[in-house]
Amino acid sequence: MSSEHPSDIAPPFTPAQEIPPPVPPAAEPVATAPGPVAAGACPGGRGQASFVYAMGTIQVRYPNLGVEREVSQAVKALDSAHLTDPEVLHQILADHRYLAREVCWVMAVEGIEVYVLIPRDGHVLDQLVEAIRPAPPGLDCDVVIGTRGALAPPAACGGLVLPTVLVDQVYSFEITELIAALPRPEGVEERPFRAGAEELYRHVLQMADNVGSLDEHRALNYLAVRYPRLYELTAEMLGRESTLSGVEVRPSRLSGSRRLLDAVLSYTHRKTDVTERYYVRVDVTEKYPFLASKLAPFYDR
Repeated sequence: MSSEHPSDIAPPFTPAQEIPPPVPPAAEPVATAPGPVAAGACPGGRGQASFVYAMGTIQVRYPNLGVEREVSQAVKALDSAHLTDPEVLHQILADHRYLAREVCWVMAVEGIEVYVLIPRDGHVLDQLVEAIRPAPPGLDCDVVIGTRGALAPPAACGGLVLPTVLVDQVYSFEITELIAALPRPEGVEERPFRAGAEELYRHVLQMADNVGSLDEHRALNYLAVRYPRLYELTAEMLGRESTLSGVEVRPSRLSGSRRLLDAVLSYTHRKTDVTERYYVRVDVTEKYPFLASKLAPFYDR
């Protein structure tokens, strides 16, 4: 993680089983758009909260011409020599908190805008500002954790009508940082290990319609940034001439009062076409998923 990020944002690959659900500290309240449903409520009235654990990129939109012109005035007063446009925007929002509260925060997944983000408090607003950082296109990634709410009205975000997310936590990093932070297992060379890790990461990220709101997608996104053993396994299988051929998530037979999901990874040998399968169990009952059981061979019953 770069040093400019807030120190309490967890870096990728802190051991998953040791991570308690983060509790944002008390901070100033923020109200940037019409309020979403309260945490724990359900937009559809089904009584079950609609949680979000999404991976994508955070972007800024102007809700109206007045806010856009106010930002332009701030830019004119800034010494912006040698700064790129993202660096200028980051500096403006960091220096002028009232503008950070006025702009519209949007999350895009695979280039498609999917959520209007509502920071729960000033601490989360700081995390959103830090997410607007210069990074090579396609290499930066933001993880947003929160509760999905109602659709934002057109006036809230310059005409965008998208579901709102009341945001509790934001993690921001570059994909190269994430891959570099992986602990490489003994006996596995650097190049195939990093290549296998990137293949698995992109496989998860590019799964159809993964906007982090379905339980299975929340589980996969959690594993992608919090469980390095999956990457180690992918590299080990590459060393045995087996490549990742499928990722699926299915309800665990142990589910009862808790919502448990099994993420199953399939690896197929290039020469024999024999497929080996492994699974890891994730508890997605509440807003913050966590590891319920470690990686193990999977056998159909």
